[in-house]
Amino acid sequence: MRWLSPLARGFVVFSAGGCGRGCGGPAMFYAVRRGRRTGVFLSWNECREQVNRFPAARFKKFATEDEAWAFVRNSASPGGSEGDHVVVYTDGCCSSNGRKRARAGIGVYWGPGHPLNVGIRLPGRQTNQRAEIHAACKAIEQAKAQNISRLALYTDSMFTINGITNWVQGWKRNGWRTSAGKDVINKEDFMALDRLAQDMDIQWLHVPGHSGFVGNEEADRLARDGAKQCAD
Repeated sequence: MRWLSPLARGFVVFSAGGCGRGCGGPAMFYAVRRGRRTGVFLSWNECREQVNRFPAARFKKFATEDEAWAFVRNSASPGGSEGDHVVVYTDGCCSSNGRKRARAGIGVYWGPGHPLNVGIRLPGRQTNQRAEIHAACKAIEQAKAQNISRLALYTDSMFTINGITNWVQGWKRNGWRTSAGKDVINKEDFMALDRLAQDMDIQWLHVPGHSGFVGNEEADRLARDGAKQCAD
Protein backbone atom coordinates (compact mmCIF):
# COMPACT_ATOMS: atom_id res chain seq x y z
CA MET A 1 0.00 0.00 0.00
CA ARG A 2 1.45 3.38 -0.99
CA TRP A 3 0.83 6.57 1.00
CA LEU A 4 0.48 9.63 -1.23
CA SER A 5 -0.57 12.77 0.61
CA PRO A 6 -2.47 13.90 3.72
CA LEU A 7 -5.07 16.18 2.19
CA ALA A 8 -7.18 16.51 5.31
CA ARG A 9 -6.44 16.12 8.98
CA GLY A 10 -6.91 12.49 9.96
CA PHE A 11 -7.19 11.24 6.39
CA VAL A 12 -4.72 9.94 3.81
CA VAL A 13 -4.94 8.80 0.23
CA PHE A 14 -4.07 5.17 -0.40
CA SER A 15 -3.13 3.12 -3.43
CA ALA A 16 -3.30 -0.67 -3.45
CA GLY A 17 -1.64 -1.04 -6.81
CA GLY A 18 -4.78 -0.33 -8.78
CA CYS A 19 -4.90 1.88 -11.81
CA GLY A 20 -4.73 5.58 -11.04
CA ARG A 21 -2.67 8.24 -12.74
CA GLY A 22 -0.37 7.06 -15.49
CA CYS A 23 -2.32 3.89 -16.38
CA GLY A 24 -3.48 5.08 -19.74
CA GLY A 25 -7.00 6.03 -18.61
CA PRO A 26 -8.53 8.84 -16.62
CA ALA A 27 -7.72 8.77 -12.91
CA MET A 28 -10.67 8.04 -10.64
CA PHE A 29 -10.88 8.71 -6.92
CA TYR A 30 -12.90 6.48 -4.62
CA ALA A 31 -14.10 8.36 -1.54
CA VAL A 32 -15.18 6.45 1.58
CA ARG A 33 -17.16 8.61 3.99
CA ARG A 34 -18.22 5.69 6.18
CA GLY A 35 -16.46 2.34 6.23
CA ARG A 36 -13.74 0.38 7.98
CA ARG A 37 -11.34 3.16 7.02
CA THR A 38 -12.34 6.56 5.71
CA GLY A 39 -10.37 8.42 3.08
CA VAL A 40 -9.73 8.59 -0.66
CA PHE A 41 -8.46 5.56 -2.57
CA LEU A 42 -7.11 5.16 -6.10
CA SER A 43 -8.53 1.70 -6.84
CA TRP A 44 -11.91 0.09 -6.53
CA ASN A 45 -10.40 -3.01 -4.90
CA GLU A 46 -9.05 -0.97 -1.99
CA CYS A 47 -12.31 0.94 -1.66
CA ARG A 48 -14.28 -2.32 -1.66
CA GLU A 49 -12.21 -3.64 1.26
CA GLN A 50 -13.45 -0.72 3.34
CA VAL A 51 -17.15 -0.91 2.48
CA ASN A 52 -17.98 -4.55 1.68
CA ARG A 53 -20.40 -5.91 4.33
CA PHE A 54 -20.05 -2.72 6.36
CA PRO A 55 -23.50 -1.51 7.55
CA ALA A 56 -24.69 1.74 5.93
CA ALA A 57 -21.36 2.26 4.15
CA ARG A 58 -21.08 5.59 2.33
CA PHE A 59 -18.77 5.79 -0.70
CA LYS A 60 -18.68 7.35 -4.14
CA LYS A 61 -16.43 7.61 -7.20
CA PHE A 62 -15.20 11.03 -8.36
CA ALA A 63 -13.20 12.33 -11.30
CA THR A 64 -11.23 14.84 -9.18
CA GLU A 65 -9.39 14.52 -5.89
CA ASP A 66 -10.90 17.71 -4.50
CA GLU A 67 -14.44 16.45 -5.03
CA ALA A 68 -13.57 13.16 -3.37
CA TRP A 69 -12.19 14.85 -0.27
CA ALA A 70 -15.16 17.20 -0.06
CA PHE A 71 -17.38 14.09 0.12
CA VAL A 72 -15.23 12.51 2.86
CA ARG A 73 -15.04 15.67 4.99
CA ASN A 74 -18.81 16.01 5.11
CA SER A 75 -19.11 13.60 8.05
CA ALA A 76 -17.22 14.73 11.14
CA SER A 77 -18.79 13.53 14.39
CA PRO A 78 -17.79 11.91 17.74
CA GLY A 79 -18.63 8.35 16.73
CA GLY A 80 -18.84 8.44 12.96
CA SER A 81 -21.99 9.71 11.33
CA GLU A 82 -24.91 8.68 9.21
CA GLY A 83 -26.30 11.90 7.85
CA ASP A 84 -26.57 14.05 10.97
CA HIS A 85 -26.97 11.05 13.31
CA VAL A 86 -24.03 9.75 15.31
CA VAL A 87 -23.53 6.00 14.88
CA VAL A 88 -23.17 3.60 17.79
CA TYR A 89 -23.34 -0.20 18.06
CA THR A 90 -24.66 -2.00 21.13
CA ASP A 91 -24.80 -5.64 22.13
CA GLY A 92 -25.59 -7.79 25.13
CA CYS A 93 -24.57 -11.32 25.95
CA CYS A 94 -25.22 -13.89 28.62
CA SER A 95 -23.44 -17.16 29.22
CA SER A 96 -25.60 -19.92 30.72
CA ASN A 97 -28.65 -17.79 29.95
CA GLY A 98 -31.63 -18.86 32.05
CA ARG A 99 -29.49 -20.83 34.48
CA LYS A 100 -28.33 -20.23 38.03
CA ARG A 101 -24.75 -19.30 37.09
CA ALA A 102 -25.64 -16.97 34.23
CA ARG A 103 -23.21 -14.10 33.58
CA ALA A 104 -24.33 -11.18 31.40
CA GLY A 105 -22.46 -8.23 29.96
CA ILE A 106 -23.19 -5.16 27.85
CA GLY A 107 -21.06 -3.64 25.11
CA VAL A 108 -21.18 -0.21 23.48
CA TYR A 109 -18.93 0.52 20.50
CA TRP A 110 -18.52 4.02 19.04
CA GLY A 111 -15.55 3.40 16.77
CA PRO A 112 -11.89 2.28 16.72
CA GLY A 113 -10.12 3.40 19.89
CA HIS A 114 -13.03 5.62 20.92
CA PRO A 115 -12.87 6.68 24.61
CA LEU A 116 -16.57 5.91 25.08
CA ASN A 117 -16.24 2.26 24.07
CA VAL A 118 -17.27 0.21 27.09
CA GLY A 119 -17.83 -3.36 28.19
CA ILE A 120 -19.33 -3.87 31.67
CA ARG A 121 -21.16 -6.48 33.72
CA LEU A 122 -24.93 -6.22 33.63
CA PRO A 123 -26.28 -5.31 37.08
CA GLY A 124 -29.18 -7.24 38.53
CA ARG A 125 -30.88 -10.23 36.93
CA GLN A 126 -28.56 -11.91 34.43
CA THR A 127 -30.36 -12.53 31.12
CA ASN A 128 -29.55 -11.95 27.49
CA GLN A 129 -32.65 -9.83 26.84
CA ARG A 130 -31.90 -7.53 29.77
CA ALA A 131 -28.32 -7.19 28.55
CA GLU A 132 -29.48 -6.12 25.09
CA ILE A 133 -31.86 -3.50 26.53
CA HIS A 134 -29.31 -2.11 28.98
CA ALA A 135 -26.62 -1.89 26.31
CA ALA A 136 -28.92 0.48 24.42
CA CYS A 137 -29.61 2.36 27.68
CA LYS A 138 -25.88 2.81 28.27
CA ALA A 139 -25.31 4.15 24.75
CA ILE A 140 -28.10 6.70 25.15
CA GLU A 141 -26.78 7.77 28.56
CA GLN A 142 -23.34 8.32 27.02
CA ALA A 143 -24.83 10.23 24.09
CA LYS A 144 -26.73 12.58 26.40
CA ALA A 145 -23.59 13.20 28.45
CA GLN A 146 -21.86 14.26 25.21
CA ASN A 147 -24.81 16.48 24.16
CA ILE A 148 -25.58 14.14 21.26
CA SER A 149 -29.28 14.30 20.49
CA ARG A 150 -29.41 12.35 17.21
CA LEU A 151 -28.33 8.76 17.31
CA ALA A 152 -28.21 5.90 14.79
CA LEU A 153 -28.21 2.91 17.13
CA TYR A 154 -27.36 -0.49 15.64
CA THR A 155 -28.29 -3.63 17.56
CA ASP A 156 -28.79 -7.27 16.60
CA SER A 157 -31.72 -7.52 19.04
CA MET A 158 -35.05 -7.29 17.23
CA PHE A 159 -36.67 -7.81 20.64
CA THR A 160 -35.22 -4.51 21.83
CA ILE A 161 -36.09 -2.70 18.59
CA ASN A 162 -39.66 -4.00 18.48
CA GLY A 163 -40.14 -3.30 22.15
CA ILE A 164 -39.12 0.35 22.03
CA THR A 165 -40.52 1.23 18.59
CA ASN A 166 -43.69 -0.88 18.26
CA TRP A 167 -44.88 -2.36 21.53
CA VAL A 168 -44.08 0.27 24.15
CA GLN A 169 -46.97 2.61 23.35
CA GLY A 170 -49.51 -0.18 23.79
CA TRP A 171 -47.85 -1.31 26.99
CA LYS A 172 -48.04 2.21 28.41
CA ARG A 173 -51.72 2.53 27.52
CA ASN A 174 -52.37 -0.78 29.27
CA GLY A 175 -50.48 0.17 32.42
CA TRP A 176 -47.41 -1.77 31.33
CA ARG A 177 -49.40 -4.92 30.73
CA THR A 178 -49.65 -6.99 27.57
CA SER A 179 -52.83 -7.29 25.55
CA ALA A 180 -53.43 -10.54 27.47
CA GLY A 181 -53.32 -8.62 30.75
CA LYS A 182 -49.97 -10.01 31.89
CA ASP A 183 -47.04 -7.99 33.17
CA VAL A 184 -44.62 -7.00 30.42
CA ILE A 185 -41.48 -9.10 30.52
CA ASN A 186 -38.54 -6.88 31.48
CA LYS A 187 -40.99 -4.07 32.31
CA GLU A 188 -38.56 -2.06 34.47
CA ASP A 189 -35.85 -2.33 31.82
CA PHE A 190 -38.09 -1.09 29.02
CA MET A 191 -39.41 1.68 31.26
CA ALA A 192 -35.81 2.85 31.78
CA LEU A 193 -35.09 2.68 28.06
CA ASP A 194 -38.29 4.58 27.25
CA ARG A 195 -37.38 7.36 29.72
CA LEU A 196 -33.89 7.70 28.29
CA ALA A 197 -35.17 7.82 24.71
CA GLN A 198 -37.35 10.84 25.44
CA ASP A 199 -36.11 14.04 23.79
CA MET A 200 -33.76 12.00 21.60
CA ASP A 201 -33.92 11.47 17.84
CA ILE A 202 -32.96 7.80 17.61
CA GLN A 203 -32.85 5.65 14.50
CA TRP A 204 -33.23 2.05 15.70
CA LEU A 205 -31.38 -0.10 13.16
CA HIS A 206 -31.03 -3.87 13.02
CA VAL A 207 -27.74 -5.52 12.09
CA PRO A 208 -27.39 -9.33 11.79
CA GLY A 209 -25.38 -10.73 14.66
CA HIS A 210 -22.16 -12.67 14.10
CA SER A 211 -22.18 -11.91 10.39
CA GLY A 212 -18.86 -10.12 10.06
CA PHE A 213 -20.10 -6.55 10.57
CA VAL A 214 -17.26 -4.79 12.37
CA GLY A 215 -19.31 -2.59 14.68
CA ASN A 216 -21.48 -5.49 15.84
CA GLU A 217 -18.50 -7.79 16.32
CA GLU A 218 -16.72 -5.16 18.42
CA ALA A 219 -19.81 -4.51 20.55
CA ASP A 220 -20.14 -8.27 21.07
CA ARG A 221 -16.49 -8.51 22.12
CA LEU A 222 -16.98 -5.69 24.64
CA ALA A 223 -20.10 -7.35 26.00
CA ARG A 224 -18.28 -10.65 26.47
CA ASP A 225 -15.45 -8.82 28.26
CA GLY A 226 -18.03 -7.22 30.51
CA ALA A 227 -19.63 -10.55 31.37
CA LYS A 228 -16.29 -11.73 32.78
CA GLN A 229 -16.22 -8.92 35.34
CA CYS A 230 -17.34 -9.35 38.93
CA ALA A 231 -20.91 -8.33 39.71
CA ASP A 232 -21.48 -5.14 41.70
